[in-house]
Amino acid sequence: MSYVEEVYQNLEKKHPAEPEFLEAAKRILDSLDPIVKAHEDVYRKNALLERFVEPERIISFRVPWTDDKGVNHVNLGYRVQFNSAIGPYKGGLRFHPSVNQSILKFLGMEQILKNSLTSLPIGGGKGGSDFDPHGKSDAEVMRFCQSFMTELFKYIGKDTDVPAGDIGVGGREVGFLYGQYKRLTGLYEGVLTGKGLSFGGSLARTEATGYGLVYITDEMVKGAGKTLAGKTVLVSGSGNVAQYAVKKATELGAKVVTVSDSAGYIYDPNGINFEVLCQIKQVERARIKVYADRVPGSVYHEGEKPWGEKCDIALPCATQNEITGSDAEKLIANGCWCVAEGANMPSDADAIDRYEKARVESGFLFMPAKAANAGGVAVSALEMSQNSERLSWSFEEVDKKLKDIMVNIYKNVSTTAEKYGHAGDFVTGANIAGFEKVADAMLAQGLV
Repeated sequence: MSYVEEVYQNLEKKHPAEPEFLEAAKRILDSLDPIVKAHEDVYRKNALLERFVEPERIISFRVPWTDDKGVNHVNLGYRVQFNSAIGPYKGGLRFHPSVNQSILKFLGMEQILKNSLTSLPIGGGKGGSDFDPHGKSDAEVMRFCQSFMTELFKYIGKDTDVPAGDIGVGGREVGFLYGQYKRLTGLYEGVLTGKGLSFGGSLARTEATGYGLVYITDEMVKGAGKTLAGKTVLVSGSGNVAQYAVKKATELGAKVVTVSDSAGYIYDPNGINFEVLCQIKQVERARIKVYADRVPGSVYHEGEKPWGEKCDIALPCATQNEITGSDAEKLIANGCWCVAEGANMPSDADAIDRYEKARVESGFLFMPAKAANAGGVAVSALEMSQNSERLSWSFEEVDKKLKDIMVNIYKNVSTTAEKYGHAGDFVTGANIAGFEKVADAMLAQGLV
């Protein structure tokens, strides 16, 4: 039995009730097999994999709060501080009913590798609560955030653990969380990222994930001897990531023909109009179907996903597991030869297997989320730097740094895949490239 298999079997015995974490750990460990075999004696001696797959600590706590009717509620809060070998823990807070320890551990393990890929000094963590902010008043969300931070503040700090937003945690929630942290500690420091521009936030943070996605896609396409200009692109979602992926892809000469929300998708053969999209989603906060009423020639498809349209490139930017194996089959059958993930793990296991088969057969390009959507956490880390220096960089400065980071991520992923005999396999390349830096740091710091 290989070292990787031993570690995973022990993980299954310890955590049988954590299916999401086990699935993520299995895929990551399997992809690390080439580097583990090359360094097996050293890794075994230092119990490196055993330490890598277990969080350094998990904090769980109750979060009591009162709604507007005076009714008291109790939710669960968590922070998974997974790995600090290369820097303070960094990762989002998620407020959603689905949040549990298994999901946060799987997200935290992914975050370790994603953060390492940015080349910035940030470790991996994740946190959140099973609280659902949807339908809650501002006052209710504020009271919840204040109660949540009243416990969490003991474990975070600008050089210890720097959370950010995630699903259910946007600018409003970050503001309330930061206000309570400052109230409790008396410290005005960069302990949260995704802050408002008036109190330490970074320019280009809103655009970062979408822009970064397109920057790395452009490099991947160039690496295959092609260009983004003139290509037809499918985008799913219509939030910040999708909006700014549409904008940057269009600026680089591609034609984006779809956007979507949970109710359906728009197909615009002339290319999605960014200004109309932003008016609908940022200003009016309406459903995407309104787009078809305003842009002649566009068509709304109720209750469907965009993956049946013909395209060259697909950029899923909506939600987890939005591309199934059958969706991947449709994409490939309709001419798609490149997928880069803007959302967190939008392709399910069957879809990834189908991409890999197409890569072997025809050179299909697939860049996983931990590399492709790292622009968001990269600019969060740049926000930390600005806060430490008491400076605010211009949009152009941040955008240039973001582009350089994404270009370097592609180069690192590509060369690492080739180094370990998996040329063109960017899943393996991303996992090994992220792990290699963390492993070296863990070995250098001893058995801790």
